[in-house]
Amino acid sequence: MIYGINYAPELTGIGKYTGEMAAHFAAAGDEVEVITAPPYYPQWKVMDAYRGGYRKEMLDGVRVLRCPLYVPSEVTGVKRILHEFSFVLSSLRYWIPRYFRRYDAILCISPPFHLGFVALPHWWIHGTPVINHIQDLQVDAARDLGIIRQEGLLRFLEKAERWLLGKMTAVSTISTGMVRKIVKKGLNQENIVLFPNWVDQKIVYPVSREASARSDWGFTDQDRIVLYAGNLGEKQGLENVLLVAQRLRDVPNLTFLIIGEGGAKSRLMAMAEELNLDNVVFKPLQPLNRLAASLAAADVHLVLQKKAAADLVMPSKLTNILAVGGHALVTAEAGTTLHDVVREHHLGTTIEPEDINALERGLREILSGARAADCRGARIFAAENLDKENILFGFRRILTLDTKQHNSWKSHPS
Repeated sequence: MIYGINYAPELTGIGKYTGEMAAHFAAAGDEVEVITAPPYYPQWKVMDAYRGGYRKEMLDGVRVLRCPLYVPSEVTGVKRILHEFSFVLSSLRYWIPRYFRRYDAILCISPPFHLGFVALPHWWIHGTPVINHIQDLQVDAARDLGIIRQEGLLRFLEKAERWLLGKMTAVSTISTGMVRKIVKKGLNQENIVLFPNWVDQKIVYPVSREASARSDWGFTDQDRIVLYAGNLGEKQGLENVLLVAQRLRDVPNLTFLIIGEGGAKSRLMAMAEELNLDNVVFKPLQPLNRLAASLAAADVHLVLQKKAAADLVMPSKLTNILAVGGHALVTAEAGTTLHDVVREHHLGTTIEPEDINALERGLREILSGARAADCRGARIFAAENLDKENILFGFRRILTLDTKQHNSWKSHPS
């Protein structure tokens, strides 16, 4: 059983990875059931084909049970809490009868962090291993990014998260920095599994400049493109992209291309219009079969995060950039996992987060050719460390061996 609010056919973020994981398990011969919501991310609008109430479908060999939920048009801290709890409540319709069925393992996808509360009764009744896979440290991000400002509510959420993590059979997460932060919450490191996000190299691979999406979008070979592709949310500090575009108007044939959807998109478009930025273009999410060609069109890829997001989230967009051999300009403070990995393996150029001067300087240096060697290890690193089949095979092996033999999972939650 996989329990998570985001799932395929969402093209980006957690839903993409959860969908690929479930499909991999099903292809390996496992019986997989998913309780999830209708696809709504990153547009924060339910896809037209999924409007309505409860529904069941088979998707890539997986039995998918979808529950209605509240999807706010404008995402705030309070509205996000209501959004997530509406999913928990509606999912009980599927969960209650499943408390009387047996599963070999239950995998809860966080965020939302509190889904494990719904899964725990299955352990109490059947002793089923319950694993919490953490894509984002949601409560930490809510505090550090100012998404929730009520101190009493934050303390309650932190205590609830700490108690729940302690009750899990095991916890997995996507970076060593996040492992360290989870250990600080009181978990034994032996019960934490590193399960990084991956790249499907059958879909994302090096594409020549001529075969890229440049001509489709009306760009010539002389044009230079700085690309941000992904979620247009509040964790990235995307206002600086527009401010640096204003500063770089003197660079000939330079376009800042922003591809994606998210809660901050309308605000960013309004800001670009207010600044009269004729060197900024917005485009919607591109189809998956055009992902490699879209990424290959760029001269520079922006991987931006606010300082407070360091080691709370790991930008999944970086895996795809590495797979096409792109030059990533990454905002990351020294000492964070992201900074250290990028520098050690020559995956791109790192600069200080939330520093418009550093962003301008980094872009000018890359565009001049002065930093070309910074990304020399990108493609090799992706091939050796981020291969989808290798990562999913290894995680499935841990699940199948340890949930049956209890070799390294705890035999019961503490």
